[in-house]
This record gives sequence, C-alpha cells and structure tokens, in this order.
Amino acid sequence: MRYAIVMQLKAGCEQQYLLRHQQIWPDLTALLQQYGIGNYQIYLHPQTLQLFASFEAPASFNAAALKTEPLMMQWWDSMAQYMQVKDDSQEPQSFALTAMFYMA
Repeated sequence: MRYAIVMQLKAGCEQQYLLRHQQIWPDLTALLQQYGIGNYQIYLHPQTLQLFASFEAPASFNAAALKTEPLMMQWWDSMAQYMQVKDDSQEPQSFALTAMFYMA
C-alpha cells in the first residue's frame, strides 16, 4: 500500500530539517524497514513550508505500534523544534492525504 501525509515545518528550519534527514540515524532507517516501510520520500513546499511524505508499506503495517517504539519517540523529540507537533506528545502533527490519482 502507498501512504501519504502532510506535516508542517516551522519557519527558518528548512536547512536544519534537511541536514537532519541527510544524517538520519541508521538505527531509525532499520526500524522503519522492520515495519515494512520503503520508498519513503519527503518533499517541501517552499512557500507554505508544508512537508509532503509518501511511503510504501504492507497492508499489515502497524502505525500504532511504530509510534510506541522508543527510537521513534527519540527521533520525534529531536525533531520537535523544527516541526509543529501534537499537543500531547512530540509526534509531528500529520494529516493523511486521500489518493486522487495514480499512474504506474
């Protein structure tokens, strides 16, 4: 399955966000792969600072379990200064996008 979400970057954080992802923790990429996540991409809309993320994962992908992984929470803690986060955690605010068109 393909998944797509939108998140919000804080103003002035573009370069730091990019740098952090260029230096992403190998343990984190391994964790994402353990959950079946692949073909993960994030794009920035420069005027709105919205981040568009898409990835592929199996139908059995368990997003709720991934959100409880200590390493995932550490990554979110380290990124919270650059992004809008939920009120009750450091998890980035994200909104699922609805597929409207796909061409293979």
